Amino acid sequence: MPAYAIAHLREAAPHPEIAEYIERIPATFEPYGGRFLVHGTQHEVKEGSWPGHVVVIGFPGIDEARAWWDSPAYREIAPLRSRHIAGDIILVEGVAEGYDPASTARAMREAPPAG
Repeated sequence: MPAYAIAHLREAAPHPEIAEYIERIPATFEPYGGRFLVHGTQHEVKEGSWPGHVVVIGFPGIDEARAWWDSPAYREIAPLRSRHIAGDIILVEGVAEGYDPASTARAMREAPPAG
């Protein structure tokens, strides 16, 4: 199943270290089959609030996403971003080909009541 690194990054003043991070990050995820799916694009908030920016990097699977995050190459450049941009970053598995949300709804209906 595919997996994704999703970042919700807050606004930040331009800084040379951020530019360096952006230049260097593709080389850290490409060995793990990663690629930008969302980066540097506008988003449209439909509910709630979402200040800042969205970044999504796709990977072939969660193992590759974890290996990238933990890699020495990424750990080396991560402070270039984190020193200047606050944010939240998650790794998440996608759904399998042919995923049927009705099975999730069915499982919810069949689960015993909480409490």
